[in-house]
Amino acid sequence: MKTIAFHMQGYRDLPADFNKRYDSIWVTPPNDELCDPETVGKYFRWNIAELKLSDELGFDGVGVNEHHQNGYGFSVSPNLIASILAERQSDAAIVVLGNTIPMYQPPIRVAEEYALLDCISGGRLVAGLPVGSPMDNVGCYGNPPTLVRPRYYEAHDLIKQAWTKPGPFTFNGRFTKLRYVNPWPKPLQKPHPPIWLAGGGSVETWKFAVDNNYTYSYLSFMGHPAAKVLMDGYWAEVEKAGLDDNPYRAGFAQLVVVADSDAQAEKLYLQHLRNFYAKALFVNPGIAAVPGVQTLASYKHGLATGAGSYRGGSRPTAPEEMTWADFTDKSKRVIGGSPDTVVAGIEEAVRNLRIGHLLVLLQIQSMDHELTKYNMRTFAEKVLPRISGIWDKEGYQDHWWPQGAAKGNRYLGHNKQPRIPAGATS
Repeated sequence: MKTIAFHMQGYRDLPADFNKRYDSIWVTPPNDELCDPETVGKYFRWNIAELKLSDELGFDGVGVNEHHQNGYGFSVSPNLIASILAERQSDAAIVVLGNTIPMYQPPIRVAEEYALLDCISGGRLVAGLPVGSPMDNVGCYGNPPTLVRPRYYEAHDLIKQAWTKPGPFTFNGRFTKLRYVNPWPKPLQKPHPPIWLAGGGSVETWKFAVDNNYTYSYLSFMGHPAAKVLMDGYWAEVEKAGLDDNPYRAGFAQLVVVADSDAQAEKLYLQHLRNFYAKALFVNPGIAAVPGVQTLASYKHGLATGAGSYRGGSRPTAPEEMTWADFTDKSKRVIGGSPDTVVAGIEEAVRNLRIGHLLVLLQIQSMDHELTKYNMRTFAEKVLPRISGIWDKEGYQDHWWPQGAAKGNRYLGHNKQPRIPAGATS
């Protein structure tokens, strides 16, 4: 299994009464009241240092994403951060999941910047092409709700043609018309970097992933039991298309906190989990569930199954009052505790959802730099060696991993530790 250290890059010290004073973490939280530029500079220097540390600790990849106008995660342009990581001498994958392509006009910009990142990094780029959230698309960038997906499909076609067709050529789309498409450079990886899709509950994204042989990652904070119905739907689409059940076709985002014991983990992290679920997921339903963004098929699926991340009312009830057991044992939104507890929890989640790419979230909003580094180091030293062998016995190959990144598990080369079979204890 491949483990990617994914960094949300949120604002770490929102006021204690945030969700009483304001109506949403996304789109409308007033910048002059809440977002201090000097503090942002400090936080982003921490973010970059933590991503570099992840690389040094032997994670298979480091991950960044794109969001706007919020305190949940506001990296704005993930390519800026990725360019710092791309320059390093490393064989870690750089997973940009991703650029929200309906918001780029013209989207040829994404083809160019991704190609440049791929060249600088020596072919280590994963090119994430998500549709993006209603908050970003409609709330922040003003895309008409019903045009988000049409813009997405056209932008995807332009980017892929720019990487695979000889230039110059003409692109005459509905939204983008370019007399000359001739990007300098093209990506180092041929025919192009692996393309990963990400979803929050849209059934169309499953079929698009299957039709194009891309990976699909479900980005959720509700834990693997809640994600099961949605991931089962994706795997049903894979089976319907007659494709194999290679777990590397799928990924999942998971909050993880680890310490020397379960009791110590609770002491160190519970306040940060409460803070994250109370504030970072506090999105006004009128902004999150904009009519017209979601298709009828996805809406019906969400109503029938309860699946999906951005539906009104998806916020947990009173997260400020949730206990450690509520977050971990009962809902499994968080995998947390001692290394043994975390290893067992991850293996259960990975096999339950059948995923080969684990997007592990170790920086959880209000955690400071030192606590974040402790969580990352403890995970890398005491968990990572014991989960990397998941799926090894089955013999699956990861066909969606960058050509310039390490094909095996990186921790072996960096930590000099022998591989411990999945399921073994330390």
